[in-house]
Amino acid sequence: MTKIGTPCGRKRGRLAKIPAATSRTLEFDYSAAAAPAAPAAPMIISSHLAPVKTTAVYDSYWRFAAERQRIFYRRALGSPWPWTDNPVMAVFKFTNAYRASDRVSQYLIRHVIYREDLPTSIDEVVFRILLFKLFNKIETWEKLEGALGSVTFADYRFEHYDAVLTRAMAEGHRIYSAAYIMPPGSSAFGHKAKHQNHLKLLEMMMAQSLPQKLASARTMQRGFELLRAYPTIGDFLAYQFVTDVNYSEVTNFSEMDFVIPGPGARDGLRKCFADTGGLSDAELIRLMADRQEQECARLGLEFPSLWGRPLQLIDCQNLFCEVDKYARVAHPEAAGLTGRTRIKQKFSAQAQPIKFWYPPKWGINDRVAAGAVPNEAFEATRPGAANTQDESV
Repeated sequence: MTKIGTPCGRKRGRLAKIPAATSRTLEFDYSAAAAPAAPAAPMIISSHLAPVKTTAVYDSYWRFAAERQRIFYRRALGSPWPWTDNPVMAVFKFTNAYRASDRVSQYLIRHVIYREDLPTSIDEVVFRILLFKLFNKIETWEKLEGALGSVTFADYRFEHYDAVLTRAMAEGHRIYSAAYIMPPGSSAFGHKAKHQNHLKLLEMMMAQSLPQKLASARTMQRGFELLRAYPTIGDFLAYQFVTDVNYSEVTNFSEMDFVIPGPGARDGLRKCFADTGGLSDAELIRLMADRQEQECARLGLEFPSLWGRPLQLIDCQNLFCEVDKYARVAHPEAAGLTGRTRIKQKFSAQAQPIKFWYPPKWGINDRVAAGAVPNEAFEATRPGAANTQDESV
């Protein structure tokens, strides 16, 4: 049985368990009229569950993932803008198909975790990861380094870090990312300023030997539970944090073992599935990860993987968040849970290109360095070629 996390509506700590979806247990019913460019979205049938019925947004999920990854490769190789003919993706900002490819994750991996000039002990590495992720903002980390020098747990002093962050705010700088909301923590730690409470939270984690406990955890589920036990850390943050720790050598969990759907992903799930057939949100994400090759083949999509690494559960979860946003413009008739109808952020190219580099244990950095980019990143739907994107756009 496969552990896939705590689904919506179940008590925390109980695992949802289903067999991994395979071609032997699932089959398609193509009785509906097929669209001209591809077979109709499937009704996924399981011998032990009710039918899972998809919507038009379900097909857009796969088209979006493939085109977003092609955009990633075009940008990585320095191809000139525009990188896509898709009118929605050309205008609005969407994160990468792979979470680890996003700018903040890349900075965390290369400039926070894998640093030859900083200590590599378990305590030091986890301290740096959690400090960075509590604010999740590159500029905040760089302000701390600029003012304090090497960021290490051995030299950590609350008053020094507090002074740097307080001064940054007084100068009008935002010290937290807008990617997700960090609870203030005042009820747990008693300080007026949010950053002070988060520094105290980090102190508590270190005092209670959280880094060593994470290193001893045998599953991502257990690492999640260790983080989830702390004040202000809910399900979504605990899952994000354990994923970030897992980029390091402190843990070696499979990203296919465990998933926690966030609020945005739940909105995307509602838009992709007309009937879940009794599957939980976490189980539906597992279904997507298991069926990625079959679904891309059905739609005639050449999906350019991350140098041979398929989409993991965390990536499929994130893609539901992005497809929720994408559908607000591409499928305005699709209703989610929140009722949001606009995409707030428009795309703006960063001036500084990224030299992509991933956790060495993934075994793909040699291919990245060699520039071994799959042909399908360019040939199927390069800008100016025949348009295979959603006809609804």
